[in-house]
Amino acid sequence: MHVDHLLHLDRLDLSLVWGEETLLGQEIAGVTATDLEDPARFLQPGEVVLSGLVWWSRDSAAAKADRFVSALREERAVALLAGEETHGHVPRELVDACRRHRVPLIAVPPHTSFRAITEAVYLRQWSELNRHPASHHALPENVRLDLDRALEHRAAAGELLNRAFAHLGTPVCHLITAAGRTVARTGDTTELPAREALKALAGPRGTRLRIEAEGTDFDTWYLYLPEEGQVPPRVLLEIAEFVSLHRRREDRQQAERGPAAARLMEALGTPRVDPGRLRRALASCGLADRPSCTVVAAALVPDGNAGADGVAALTEALRHLPSTPFAVAPGDDGAATAVLANGDDTAHGTTERLREVAHLIQSCRPGSTWHVGVSEPVEPSALNTALTQARYALSGARTATPPAPRVARVRDLDRLAMLLAGVPASVRDIYRETVLGPLSRAGQRSGTMLLETLEVFLAHDCSWTRTAETLHIHINTVHYRVERIETLTGRDLSRLDDRVDLRAALLSR
Repeated sequence: MHVDHLLHLDRLDLSLVWGEETLLGQEIAGVTATDLEDPARFLQPGEVVLSGLVWWSRDSAAAKADRFVSALREERAVALLAGEETHGHVPRELVDACRRHRVPLIAVPPHTSFRAITEAVYLRQWSELNRHPASHHALPENVRLDLDRALEHRAAAGELLNRAFAHLGTPVCHLITAAGRTVARTGDTTELPAREALKALAGPRGTRLRIEAEGTDFDTWYLYLPEEGQVPPRVLLEIAEFVSLHRRREDRQQAERGPAAARLMEALGTPRVDPGRLRRALASCGLADRPSCTVVAAALVPDGNAGADGVAALTEALRHLPSTPFAVAPGDDGAATAVLANGDDTAHGTTERLREVAHLIQSCRPGSTWHVGVSEPVEPSALNTALTQARYALSGARTATPPAPRVARVRDLDRLAMLLAGVPASVRDIYRETVLGPLSRAGQRSGTMLLETLEVFLAHDCSWTRTAETLHIHINTVHYRVERIETLTGRDLSRLDDRVDLRAALLSR
């Protein structure tokens, strides 16, 4: 793999700051991440160096940049990949130093992780190694035959790992999702809690390899070995290919269940539920004869889609809930929807467990926010009501500020703002215009001033003094503006009902 190959990987979104064509053609031997001012003793020839530039500061900027880059040149590093997150840009002094010492400089945007770059380099190297002509596979033939038989007999992922690594003494290996869920592990390896698993995947230690499959950001699988050097790269790559075949089989099975889940959601979405149709739909999803069920609706913001990403995010979250049968399908309202079968100990714990994993799901795509609405446990015959509850709770969850993953249930809708979130936007618009329209029509400047005064006045429990202090105006001015608001809107702010009307109109904006 050459340096310029990194620039052609769209998913990394790297950009060249400086580098001549001959230098960009240098072969990459490895990757090192460092933020030491003098990294020389940790570098090996042929490596690309990842740095977040924590070591750089405006004090003695040119000298620090020159010292850092000269160390890279002396140790024959082939490129510097500089992160833009710390300073918001690549410092000019660093560009000058790289040009002077002839070290290619590549900018790494804040949304690209160093882990993704490292994985891209090593995966490309291992893939190229695997394509080199060889008289035999890296895995012993008897192991390959055994793994073929395991796949043919639909062995579980854990059994597949044990059989794949047995001839190497069964080293510690975890098969982990992008959200930190352990899919399988070798031997008696202790399962990593989800948060620790994510730290391990992002950390500098160990070996990690992405399993190639048609996955999403939320359900990607990784092989993770805490101890480096226990498994030769080609052997690990061939084992990953068998795991990939297992993953693709699981994906096909899930796709085959998709139509049944879609029929279940259609059966729930009708104004009048057909009991026979609902029973058949539940049975086809393996959810028949359950005492109670819960409906969950989830959406990605700003994505807000219920396609592959939305379904994958919700599916991955629910798989963090042990022993909970469920069916997931896209919803007509822009949210992925699931029906969960409750056990005796799960009926009231779904919301709490989903709250525990919400940040894990969000970490898979930091640029989005994941919101969830959860219904109350209901008998299967009342699932259409539960669907309405879940959608209403989801609308309330979307009002969370600041933007953060939020899991809400119907009983959480205990504030006026969350209550209004469930009202259709067109209805809120009409109500707002009806109640506050006279203020808006008072003139742009005057209307804005009156709306601000109203909002502050209500927020301070109609206190004249605190409103005047907050707006930095005389208390007589507050009296004048409030009288003007009352005249234009026809409301009396000394009456609770009228205050609620105006507050609801403000929240409907």
